[in-house]
Amino acid sequence: MGESNVHSLDTSTAVNSIQDKFIVDKLDLYYGTFKALKEISMNIKENEVTALIGPSGCGKSTFLKTLNRMNDLDSTVRIEGSVLLDNKNIFTEIDVINLRQWVGMVFQQPNPFPKSIYDNIAYGPRVQGITKKAELDIIVERSLRQAAIWDEAKDRLHKSALGMSGGQQQRLCIARTLATKPDVILMDEPTSALDPISTLKIEELVLELKKDYTIVIVTHNMQQASRISDKTAFFLLGDLIEYNTTEEIFTNPKNPKTEEYITGRFG
Repeated sequence: MGESNVHSLDTSTAVNSIQDKFIVDKLDLYYGTFKALKEISMNIKENEVTALIGPSGCGKSTFLKTLNRMNDLDSTVRIEGSVLLDNKNIFTEIDVINLRQWVGMVFQQPNPFPKSIYDNIAYGPRVQGITKKAELDIIVERSLRQAAIWDEAKDRLHKSALGMSGGQQQRLCIARTLATKPDVILMDEPTSALDPISTLKIEELVLELKKDYTIVIVTHNMQQASRISDKTAFFLLGDLIEYNTTEEIFTNPKNPKTEEYITGRFG
């Protein structure tokens, strides 16, 4: 990250948590009077894939959106507790615009802008003040290569992104996120609208990207969580029931509710 990124880790004060990208402590989230998240505490390590699993309505997507303050857009939301990103409180110490550049988001449905492939990728860097074509060209190619879609896109950069397949559009949206040089990529069921081949490409991409990024992914697909994540968090009715290495969660869950969910007995 560049020098202007004020949230860079101060190792002098954070030697013990240098691998913790997020430290979440007693996080409560309310929609009006309804308590959607209940005292969530967990540490998310950098350069790992953390999967959030659980039945619909359990709080996993709400938790994901808290990590880049997307929930701020809902006026009924009230939050207590703290979320630290590189030891800075995301609610009080980091500007929300900067936060959303550093913590990018990929949604369930591919959502390319009705612009060219090139302009989709260049959009974020232009907002950040980068206007030189030569510089944008480099960013566009780098981002598309990182998202494993350069070969499919390079000959149609100035054609509409809406002409791409669903799987291509989702990789384009990942490339668009990468273009702003985030530290973290949040993914909210990024393959649920895709066919099996496109899903596999996204999973392979996630495993490649974790070398350079911290990734948090919401998924309903137990096999996907077991294939691509290092840690898994099981949410149920707003509670974090269990959080452990993915291997432990899937082979030796400590809580009977976790075992019931991953073996398909409910959810």
